[in-house]
Amino acid sequence: MHFEFSYLILIPIGFLAGFLNTIAGGGTLLTLPALIFLGLPASVANGTNRIAILAQTTAAVRGFKSKGVSMYPFSLYLGISAFLGAFIGAKLASDISGVVFNKILAVVMIMVLLTTIFNPVKYNKDYVAKVTGKPLWVTTVIFFFLGIYGGFINAGIGFLMLVILPYINGLTLLQANVTKVFVVALYTVSAVIVFALEHKINYGIAGILAIGNTSGAWVGSRWSVKKDDRVIKIFLVITVSSLAIKLWFF
Repeated sequence: MHFEFSYLILIPIGFLAGFLNTIAGGGTLLTLPALIFLGLPASVANGTNRIAILAQTTAAVRGFKSKGVSMYPFSLYLGISAFLGAFIGAKLASDISGVVFNKILAVVMIMVLLTTIFNPVKYNKDYVAKVTGKPLWVTTVIFFFLGIYGGFINAGIGFLMLVILPYINGLTLLQANVTKVFVVALYTVSAVIVFALEHKINYGIAGILAIGNTSGAWVGSRWSVKKDDRVIKIFLVITVSSLAIKLWFF
């Protein structure tokens, strides 16, 4: 890889993305356009971004675990389902043309914003986790299809999980975040395998981005444990507002 100093901008962008992805979601909507702007073909940018996501989510899982927060084995069941779906999504993404992918990304960004802003679902206030029986099986099936989407583009999937997990499984936002980062870490392994086999990863740039993502995820995971759901919800609003400004003006 020919090194460009402009690549270093990926470290602060990655830090912000890693922090946001761990606290709420939407970080990929920052890193993926940045990678494309730096000249990577869309499919390579998509694959390269997965290395940073894998590093980020691994750091987040360890950060949550260091604070004694875990949703195992519930998160493992969902992760396996999403892992299988991600093979399909990543294969579709690696074969699609750059022009089509960019258009899909633009549509996804708008849909994520609208879904998040106008989401009518009220977060669980009783904090009674439903992680066995019918709620588990329903969520497991849903997460297979989320895995397909995550394998394809990943952008905004955190927001979707933070709607589904509290609504169906009665999780707090902290519990949902812990589950989310574990599931994303697991299905990202699947996506990385596909993109690597298709030679769609720039490992040098991925390493630079991963430094930022990992640092942001570690800070975000440890910081969020100390905060209540109200503070996490504030970050959801900030993230969505920032993305709205980006879409409207840039």
